[in-house]
Amino acid sequence: MYKASSRKSDLLLLAGFTVAVLLAPFILGPVGAGYPDLLQKFAIFGIFALGFNILFGLTGYLSFGHAAFLGVGSYAAVWTFKLFSMNPILAVIIATVVGGVFAVAIGFISLRRSGIYFSILTLALAQMSYNLAYSVLTPITNGETGLQLAQSDPRILDVAFGRDYGAVLPSSDFFGIHMTGYPGYYFCAALFVLCFFLSMRIFRSPFGMMLRAVKSNQNRMRYTGLNVRPYTLAAFVISGMYAGLAGGLLAVTDPLAGAERMQWTASGEVVLMTILGGAGTLLGPVIGAGVIKYFENIFSAFNEGVLEQIFSFLPEFLQHAMVSISSMFVGEGWHLTLGALFMVIVIFLPGGLMEGFSRIWQRLRRMTKRDDDKPVEPSSVPAE
Repeated sequence: MYKASSRKSDLLLLAGFTVAVLLAPFILGPVGAGYPDLLQKFAIFGIFALGFNILFGLTGYLSFGHAAFLGVGSYAAVWTFKLFSMNPILAVIIATVVGGVFAVAIGFISLRRSGIYFSILTLALAQMSYNLAYSVLTPITNGETGLQLAQSDPRILDVAFGRDYGAVLPSSDFFGIHMTGYPGYYFCAALFVLCFFLSMRIFRSPFGMMLRAVKSNQNRMRYTGLNVRPYTLAAFVISGMYAGLAGGLLAVTDPLAGAERMQWTASGEVVLMTILGGAGTLLGPVIGAGVIKYFENIFSAFNEGVLEQIFSFLPEFLQHAMVSISSMFVGEGWHLTLGALFMVIVIFLPGGLMEGFSRIWQRLRRMTKRDDDKPVEPSSVPAE
């Protein structure tokens, strides 16, 4: 009975998530987030956060170098466009595989330690990768300028099938459908739903239970004679593949790969997304990614002119005061708003936004149950 109800709830969660992703342009339109470029970021960084959550949320291993896989995936996708075809299918497959292979190499080294030592190792290896991409490997990465498409690229498969882009610089297209605007979003959205489904299966599987046991008490598992490294390495590689896929999708929607995607700030961003939404939950990292990208793209666009319009109903001296104060938290200072929000979440909701939603839901259920348990007053009308 429990398994049947659990499967039913998982199906409802997956169905609700799919509907929300597909209808996102209409749902997020009223809050100014329904345009395709931002929706693509929601989907791509949602995938990135889902993968990071498999490692951090389940095993407790905090990686500060996950942006390395994001950058490697972007480079792999752009090279696929340059050498083989502008079709994004091959690009995302190669980006995912390359991200996984790179994760095997980094995970094999960094997982020899745990705790803060693991985090520092991942940060160091990611920064080494960034510096290699920025300077040493410039013939492959094009260094500071970034890897871009060119008309002279061979594109072997496109040429073999008679595809000619002429004098126009090509863009990625899915069998003739250009991956810009809403078609690009729905391509990312389809993979987003697939990644969410795979993440759900991992969370519910015996493998996911083993990863939770690693997080709970790794030493006790070792004392029983169980080698936990294959499990943690598998989680690390799966997480790296998610990040590689996200990097590939960044190149699909904008065929450019730069070393800045491998910086430690990008790694810190996915940590914030996961903690803000709720590490170890299915929906938490997705919500966290959406909140941060919304703040980044909406709040950062506010300037003094917009603020003056917002506070135009106030007297002039109050208007100037409110504009001066609020301008510190929007525009270039939007990170202050994000930092304040993050502080509030960490202090009052250590489990992230999902803990807040859970508290509200439990309180509503208690209120409903309290109303149902109230005794019914007897009728004052005498019985006939």
